[in-house]
Amino acid sequence: MSVTGVVVSSGIAFGQALHLNLHQQKIDYRLIPQSDIADEKKALEKAFNQQKLYLNQCLKQLEQESEHFELIEADLMILEDEDLVEEIADTISKLQISAAVAIERIFSHQASELAQLEDPYLANRAQDVLSLASRLIARLNGAQHLDLSQLKEDTIIFAHDLTPAEFAMLPRRHITGLVLETGGMTSHTAILARSAGIPALLSCQYDTAEIANGTEIVLDGMQGQVFIAPLTEVRNQLSELKRLDEQRKQQLLTLKDLPVQTLDGHQISLLANVGSLNEISHLADVGADGIGLFRTEFMLMNTQTLPDEKTQYHFYCDSLHLMAGKVFTIRTLDVGADKEIPCLPTIIEDNPALGLRGIRYSLANPELFKTQVKAILRAANHGPIRLMFPMINQIEELDVLFDYIEECKISLLDEEKGFGELSYGIVVETPAAVLNLESMLTRLDFISIGTNDLTQYTMAADRTNPALTGQYPSLSPAVLTLVNATITLAKKYNVSVSLCGELASDPKVAPLLVGMGIDELSVNPCALLEVKSALRNIQYQTCLAIAKHGLKLTRIEELNLYIYGQDK
Repeated sequence: MSVTGVVVSSGIAFGQALHLNLHQQKIDYRLIPQSDIADEKKALEKAFNQQKLYLNQCLKQLEQESEHFELIEADLMILEDEDLVEEIADTISKLQISAAVAIERIFSHQASELAQLEDPYLANRAQDVLSLASRLIARLNGAQHLDLSQLKEDTIIFAHDLTPAEFAMLPRRHITGLVLETGGMTSHTAILARSAGIPALLSCQYDTAEIANGTEIVLDGMQGQVFIAPLTEVRNQLSELKRLDEQRKQQLLTLKDLPVQTLDGHQISLLANVGSLNEISHLADVGADGIGLFRTEFMLMNTQTLPDEKTQYHFYCDSLHLMAGKVFTIRTLDVGADKEIPCLPTIIEDNPALGLRGIRYSLANPELFKTQVKAILRAANHGPIRLMFPMINQIEELDVLFDYIEECKISLLDEEKGFGELSYGIVVETPAAVLNLESMLTRLDFISIGTNDLTQYTMAADRTNPALTGQYPSLSPAVLTLVNATITLAKKYNVSVSLCGELASDPKVAPLLVGMGIDELSVNPCALLEVKSALRNIQYQTCLAIAKHGLKLTRIEELNLYIYGQDK
């Protein structure tokens, strides 16, 4: 038996099924009889004690300096609040409701009060309070909090969804694959899975298969299938495919130290998209020419307090040290309601994709932006840094940003800290950015095209909605037309052009992009050698011909057939 999903990170994985459904609780809102109140109070006490025991065990496994230590301690403080337990118990008695409903009611009220506070640290505790409530309700429903640190077998995780923070907590050594019910090709979880090299399927409706924990699973991240308790023949076939895939990857490693150039000598810079120091430390393993996109918001995913200027300064200096003079491109914080950032106030918007995100968030929170810029300016004393701004649409936004940067320089001089010079760029992610680009190019040293969001805003299609992935792919005539217009304008002003969207990580698409005039491709580290191989085995003249013909195609299916043949 098998189920299908969308391949977002390729590869073949073997392991036992393990469901993570801690955030799915069933709550019965009906009134309970008086005779059940005592039992509900006992269940409440038991749930609190179980959660406290689990969190205390977690603390014993962590160093006190760990970024997660503080989060766990904060949850324990709530659980040890006797007044809170008494309030929930009283609510059960007075309203004749279950412990689960009482927890939801009291914790939601607390979260609502916290969310309204001006202090960003306290306001952000709202989401933590709600998360803790969900775990308590899960315990009331009989769910056991899985201690993933104790995993000893190869495991394939099944979950409705995973936040970036939850993903970061997975014990990578034993997690061989990932199957989620939600998400799309460019969702944050998909990007993280690809960066980690974990085979992953998203948008997989596996519930109907009734997969029990411990069931033998083979995840075919090539064809998009999950085989449940596969037959010996199927298992053997996939084992052979896995062996061949690993053999191919070993062969790719021989390219690590070779230059990225076509057969006829055309040079391309192949950079990496990263989100942590750990990823930066492994870039030498794939021979990246540098970093084309450092997602600085990822360093905020697992911390409860916002890093100050000094902390960020040391972080960027450490990154520079690891880069040893190679290209280092930092994107300023790209946050908004579409990303869960524990140390920032929770944003609730009807349409996050069209709301306060990217540079809009920075402009609305200038002190946050200035703290980051000051840290980056100081770090630039120790090595070359390119700084780029996400979601820029118009010249007025750049004007304000550069004014802020000048303020930061003056402030650093007054504080006798000093600073280095930066190169400046923007991420082109909207049709408006393309249409307004010419007015901005005189102020920029480089641009980077973010095809994930450019596709979303061009097609008016939510990039996280799996139902729209097939109909509105990034490789479409409309998006290519905008990419081509962007390249043409940049060349006119002698501004270098990078492309950092997921398209860049596709070895089939790379020749098309190079033929269109892209100077740099910034890719997921796990795809870098694949892309290098594709470019080293093709003539630049062929790339030009592919681009010329590809730009003439007007139908999505024609374009995909031309680039992928029958493979897609």
